[in-house]
Amino acid sequence: MPPSGSTDATADPRRALGAALRAWAAGGSAEIGVVRVLDRHGFGTVESGQLVASTAAGESAGVLYLGALDDTALPLAASASAGPRTGRAHVSEEAGIAAGLACAGGATLLGHPLPAALAAALGDALEGGVPAALLTPADGSAVLVLTGPALEQVHGSLGSAEVDEAAADTARNRLRRGGTTTERLDAAGTDVLLDLWVPVPTVVVVGAGAIGEALLAQAALLGWGGRTVAELDEARAVVAGFSDADVVVLLDHAPRFDALLVDGVRGGRGFIGALGSRRTQAARRGRLQAKGLTDAEIDSIHGPVGLDLGARTPAETAVSIVAQVIAARSGRAATALAASDSRIGG
Repeated sequence: MPPSGSTDATADPRRALGAALRAWAAGGSAEIGVVRVLDRHGFGTVESGQLVASTAAGESAGVLYLGALDDTALPLAASASAGPRTGRAHVSEEAGIAAGLACAGGATLLGHPLPAALAAALGDALEGGVPAALLTPADGSAVLVLTGPALEQVHGSLGSAEVDEAAADTARNRLRRGGTTTERLDAAGTDVLLDLWVPVPTVVVVGAGAIGEALLAQAALLGWGGRTVAELDEARAVVAGFSDADVVVLLDHAPRFDALLVDGVRGGRGFIGALGSRRTQAARRGRLQAKGLTDAEIDSIHGPVGLDLGARTPAETAVSIVAQVIAARSGRAATALAASDSRIGG
């Protein structure tokens, strides 16, 4: 629920959580506790970056697994302001499905204090749509918050400069993949829990046509932003402001749009894709080489864009493009789950 006094019931959950943290910190609350998922099994596919925050007085914000874990998570969050602790939660098949989850499951939850200064920094970032990371040892004994477009702003510490540097390097590496994540990692010998929040990507379609319309519709299903751009100057301006999470798909084959691809590659951010037959791609490669791009730089452009799904229609082509974006952001090879040892559900 939003903090007391909030009237924006339709706020984006992540931004609403950020607003609550910022408001509590600004209001002088030194007793803020948070609960995060330390480990889980079951539940099906669930979104990363799940977090519940609470004051000692019981004001709460955020959600874990569609509220299915509230009986454990909310009391744990209220008490976590006093010190780190863990809790076990189990959800039956019936309760999980009723909450909107795919199946039953269990989770180990970590509750720990979040000092006011760090709560304010994390809250500002979440509310403002800026990348943010929350890192703690697995026992919740210390807190490190990273914020900013490149997670360059550092707040708090995990206890040593060596651990801080190793943990921050991993968080920044995950940011470059462009996806929100929750994971355990080894940071200079310390077991660290990382929650990384990345702003929702925007898909920019350059050019017109049925594939572009289908791609924007597919992006909307994922909750991504999207827009169509027709002119080169506008497209270059958009790409100049790209974050690592953003996506541009070039539909127009006109050589003048090669400048957009050069900008995108040299900017080093986001997913750059280009539609076109293999003959079109070969001709484009020759022009880009003439503009000074190396083979490695040209290979970083996803062209022909999309996975080999046998797509025939604009809608199917849009699925293949979005699937490739998801795989690229997650650092996955986009193989069949049955042929992969990777964890199912992220």
